[in-house]
Amino acid sequence: MAILQVIDVTKVYEGKVTNRALNQLSFEVEKGEFLAVMGPSGSGKTTLLNLISTIDKPTSGEIIFNGTKPHLFNKTELAYFRRRELGFIFQDFNLLPMLTVEENIVLPLTLDNQPVSLMEERVNTLAEKLGLMGVLTKRPDELSGGQAQRVAIARALIHEPAIILADEPTGNLDSHNSREVLELLSKINKERNATIIMVTHDPIAASFCDRVLFIKDGEYFNEIYRDDRRQTFFQRILNVLSLLGGRVGDLSSIRLP
Repeated sequence: MAILQVIDVTKVYEGKVTNRALNQLSFEVEKGEFLAVMGPSGSGKTTLLNLISTIDKPTSGEIIFNGTKPHLFNKTELAYFRRRELGFIFQDFNLLPMLTVEENIVLPLTLDNQPVSLMEERVNTLAEKLGLMGVLTKRPDELSGGQAQRVAIARALIHEPAIILADEPTGNLDSHNSREVLELLSKINKERNATIIMVTHDPIAASFCDRVLFIKDGEYFNEIYRDDRRQTFFQRILNVLSLLGGRVGDLSSIRLP
């Protein structure tokens, strides 16, 4: 069952020079799937995430979410939809510095006027799972990068969204913390049957996913599915990236840890 359908989506930004960021892109995401979106800089990855997250609207085409069309919602309906259905994980964590870890995590429930008892129950469950029990009263500036991203993941999960959107979630982390975060997302995906769409430039991060969708110049380029061995999947990701061209780093030197 597809939870998300992107149908012939085109996004054009008007300006001195018209920029076609996405061109007739179509794909579906199944419930419980962990999807990576990859492509060179300027390929339309961020635009796509902005459209799925309803921050932006398609110029043409449709994005259908569980049978509904959020781009037709009014402002109030949109705000409610984002708050209820979507969880966000960003590269730079986006935690509010004046709030404690616990307050940051429960923010989506606070905005939704949920009862305190529910907040406490969910915070404790997530904090235990994500190893955050010891830092709940700290502020974001007292955390390591890995801890901050785990807090961001807890915040994205607390309202049990239908889809988690992750934009370069390991972009600001060292390899050890990156691996921890990716293993965590993978575990959440399996245990909760959570649907995750992750934009990444990192082939190692992509190798944790079920499927990788490649886009180039705003158009569908290729997609590959994970097989039994992560090592061979990783190698196939590298192969497609080398065909894609663009700046994807010196791929020959990358080895799977």
